[in-house]
Amino acid sequence: MSRIFSGVQPTNNLHLGNYLGAIKNWVELAAQPKNDCIFCVVDLHALTVYQEPEILRANILAVAKTYLALGIDPAKSTIFAQSQVKEHVQLGWVLNTIAKMGELERMTQFKDKSAQNKNNINLGLFAYPVLMAADILLYDTNLVPVGEDQKQHVELARDLALRFNKLYGETFVVPESVIKKDGARVMGLDDPSKKMSKSAVSANNYISLMDTPAVARKKIMKAVTDSGAEVKGGADKPALNNLLGIYSLLSGASVKDLEKQYAGKGYGDFKTGLADEVEKFLVNFQNKFNAISDKGIEKVLTEGAGKARQLAVAKINLVKNKIGIL
Repeated sequence: MSRIFSGVQPTNNLHLGNYLGAIKNWVELAAQPKNDCIFCVVDLHALTVYQEPEILRANILAVAKTYLALGIDPAKSTIFAQSQVKEHVQLGWVLNTIAKMGELERMTQFKDKSAQNKNNINLGLFAYPVLMAADILLYDTNLVPVGEDQKQHVELARDLALRFNKLYGETFVVPESVIKKDGARVMGLDDPSKKMSKSAVSANNYISLMDTPAVARKKIMKAVTDSGAEVKGGADKPALNNLLGIYSLLSGASVKDLEKQYAGKGYGDFKTGLADEVEKFLVNFQNKFNAISDKGIEKVLTEGAGKARQLAVAKINLVKNKIGIL
């Protein structure tokens, strides 16, 4: 049995890249009986940027509903909000004491976000990867499904696990990252050199899971394409590669089959077909999402937190015993 842990921040509506790059993989992993999956709404991580309290609460529920609507079954996987299990913060502090300033300063995401907002370089942002390591190590996680941009954080979790084990004896499982090649990094519709992001300056960068089909279609039709007119990917076709990848993941057809399907046709026909696939996906998702009540999802989170807490308390008690505190 493999223990799997992953999570998403409740900053605002999730987008197609979150699904294709991460949650789609979670659904596939959770469907395998050999896996014991824990999926968290990492609300404490979201606090590195100021959040309006009422909006944050609504977003926590919305992300949890999104998990269910995209196919995560709470009867088979544990779903909860990070802040519901205080042991995440307790272990985070312990790991802070063995994390090195130099290795945190080298974190690419910290450098990128610091450059984007120089007025918000806070301690929480700096220590973000340590709390993420605590999230992972608290549950004896074997596998962490992440996108390419989070691989460095999982490597830090591995380093901290090994460092703690060397200092205090065997305590933590050393996790491994799982990066699915297809969809690992869905790029922006308006700029294929940058990752699809909900914090992008332009809303045309991403397709929100809450976009209406009409809005999504406009974004697809406006999406950047490469020079030429042939629907065929290649090393010199980053924009088309991205759109082909999205189309393939949503439809189940291979990229080669899509290239054959659109042989002799132009980008307009191709984008229309892609927009049709996106519309089918969004309508199905939104119908399921809207059928979940706030009361229903709160029950799922409470029950999931109870299950997670049993594992977390046992681990933090072991850690306390190892380091000599009461």
